[in-house]
Order: sequence, then structure tokens, then C-alpha cells
Amino acid sequence: MAAFVVDDLQLAPRRRKDHAAVINNVFSVDVEEWFQVGAFENTLSREDWPQLESRVELQTHKILQLLETTNTKATFFCLGWVAERSPKLIKTISDQGHEIACHGMDHQRVFRFSASEFLEDVSCAKNLLEDACGKPVQGYRAPSFSMSQDTWGHYEQLIEAGFRYSSSVVPAQTDHYGAAGLPRVPFFPLEGAEFLEVPMTVAQVFGRTIPASGGGYFRLLPKLLSEWLMRKARKQTGIGTIFYMHPWEVDPEQPFVKEAPLKSRLRHYVGQERMAGKLEELLSQNEFMALEDFLTTEFAMGAG
Repeated sequence: MAAFVVDDLQLAPRRRKDHAAVINNVFSVDVEEWFQVGAFENTLSREDWPQLESRVELQTHKILQLLETTNTKATFFCLGWVAERSPKLIKTISDQGHEIACHGMDHQRVFRFSASEFLEDVSCAKNLLEDACGKPVQGYRAPSFSMSQDTWGHYEQLIEAGFRYSSSVVPAQTDHYGAAGLPRVPFFPLEGAEFLEVPMTVAQVFGRTIPASGGGYFRLLPKLLSEWLMRKARKQTGIGTIFYMHPWEVDPEQPFVKEAPLKSRLRHYVGQERMAGKLEELLSQNEFMALEDFLTTEFAMGAG
């Protein structure tokens, strides 16, 4: 496909005009096993996965209870790998009123796929999720936010597979991912296609662009600092936070991978004991919703 120019990307028009009214934020969960994370990819091989303790059901039920307590609906970006092994978990999430979306088949970064391989991966995962929940799956998130300018053609495969939106880019550069320079608000990645990319929230601070969308940053940083970054990003963009987390982040009893590098262990394990309490406070003090509802409420194009 032809190269694109960032300045030519069309931003999604806003539906709401009352920007000073209630701030709607998105709460999303990337549903994967504790051992499928990027921090352990050079320590635990994929061949090890079937023999490792599965904890995703226990962890996800903790999140579901937290969402019920705070009367919050969320989007769960689930791996096809999880749906294949725990279809009842996917059904339970859906039956409790949350949106099921796709996180790919088995957490492979998208730049490792050819066009045909990527289409096969997302189509297989989408089918497994739809079979499990009995509803159309219209949203996608790339593992490790690995969609970028270098993989732009993969949006064509997402459309071909039947998706209507993606939330796969972080418009900042970090040591683990990033697509610096892309818009910070929802935009149409392909001209003439009614398909939205909803970037993760970042804040510009002292000339630097810093992720402000939850995940490890929310778990590792003081809560007040995280909330300050989210507020700053909202003021700069005019839209709410696109927040994400993983079920394993609320499970301090998960196995400890002592063989992993120190940086990976710190990134993965620190703050897990406090995460559930921090999340409950955040959800109780702010308005969060599923991504499909956010698109319907805030933008001219809904996801459903």
C-alpha cells in the first residue's frame, strides 16, 4: 500500500458538543495469561506455556468483581488462545454486560506477520471469541501495542476480517512500543474506510510525550501522579482517558520467574499488591465505560 502522511490522516468528528459536561473514559482489559507477557518472552518459551499454571480465570474474575462493585462496564481484549481453552470465561464476561474484543491469537506482535498471516491470526481469534460469547466482535488491539507506521497495511486485513475499530497504537516512543507522531485522538487510518483507530492516552509534559493510559505506568507510579497525567492529557486532547490493564496485575500470588532479567521482574511484579485498591478508587471517582459505548457517545461513528 502507498505510504501515508500523518498530516493527511482524518480525525474522527466529535458527536458531543458539551465538552465541559461529564468526562467519559474507557476502561479496557487485555486478557492474557501471566506468562504471555513481553517481559518474559526471552525467558519462557511458547513451548513451555501448556505446562505452566493457568491463572487467567481467577484473575479475570477479580476484575469482574471490581467492575461490579463500581458499576463499571469495560472492554475486554481477549486472546484467541484464552478463548480456545476457557470459552466459559469469555461467555461470563459478555453475560455480565461487558464488550468482548480481540487481542490476536497468541500475543504475537503484528510486525512479525505477513499480510496473509496476520489475516489468519486475527480471523481465527475473532471466530473463537464470537463462538464463545455468541456476539459479533468488532474491536481489535495489537499485542504490545505493536501497530505502527511500519505495519499500516495490516489495517486492510482488520477490515477484511470484519473489525470496525482498533485501539492498537501508543502515539509516543517507549523502550517497549510506540508510534510517535500519530494523532492523539481517534482517527481514520485508511482513506475512504469507516474504520477507526483509537490511540492510547498520552500526555505532553515538558516537551516529552508520556503514556498516561494505565497499565504498568498506573501500577508503578504514585496514584496522584498517574491521575495528574490523565487530567493533563484530557485537557490537551479534549477527550477522556483510554485506560487499560491486565488481569495478572492484580494477582501477587502468581508464580515468580526468577530467571527473568531484573528489569523485567520489576516491570511485571512491582505494585501488584496495591493495584486492586488503586483501581477501585479510580473507578469510584471517575466515569468509565466500554470502548464501543465511548465511540457511540463521543464520536460520529459508533462501534455497533
